[in-house]
Amino acid sequence: MKIGNTARNQTARRILPIACASALAGPVSLPASAYADFVTPPSVPADIQVPEGNEPFLKAHASGTQNYICLPSDSGFAWTFFGPQATLFNRYNQQVITHFLSPNPFEKETSRVTWQHSRDTSTVWGQGIASSSDPAFVAPDAIPWLLVQMVGAQDGPTGGHALTPTTFIQRLNTVGGVAPSTGCAEPTDVGQKALVPYKAEYFFYKPDEYRY
Repeated sequence: MKIGNTARNQTARRILPIACASALAGPVSLPASAYADFVTPPSVPADIQVPEGNEPFLKAHASGTQNYICLPSDSGFAWTFFGPQATLFNRYNQQVITHFLSPNPFEKETSRVTWQHSRDTSTVWGQGIASSSDPAFVAPDAIPWLLVQMVGAQDGPTGGHALTPTTFIQRLNTVGGVAPSTGCAEPTDVGQKALVPYKAEYFFYKPDEYRY
């Protein structure tokens, strides 16, 4: 059946307001497969490069704290890292991931750094396998850049899998987060905590052949 001019005009009138409303609504969240086209990691030191066969699919910038506790050590007392607490945002400053320490169910509840997607609650656990404080890349008052390998991944309760393809994560362009230089020297300091503000960019990688 042919569509007459009147019907086509009515259709056009319906589409136009929808298109205008979409344009006024602001940035639209893209699926990870589409967003991957925009992810370009910076140059990094050789020892934290991601192995071949993996490609970046997600970039997010983090703001939060690196958390330390004062404990006895071989040399007396020292600030000991016990986990991060941060929120990760996409390029539109929308919250996309939370970052913290939690038990990894795939390693008999071993505590691991964790990233959980804010929308579908898919979760990955990681283990740092390399770090760099190369002054050509890393600021002197910033925590090291890291290469983290995935050691556990879990879909969300409704099957969400935004993060589960992850194989490696890089922590780059760090600012702050270094343990304090004071406040942990006496027995009375043991148990004191320091939550040190930091910022960083995280790049998530998946296998080259993986398709959503």
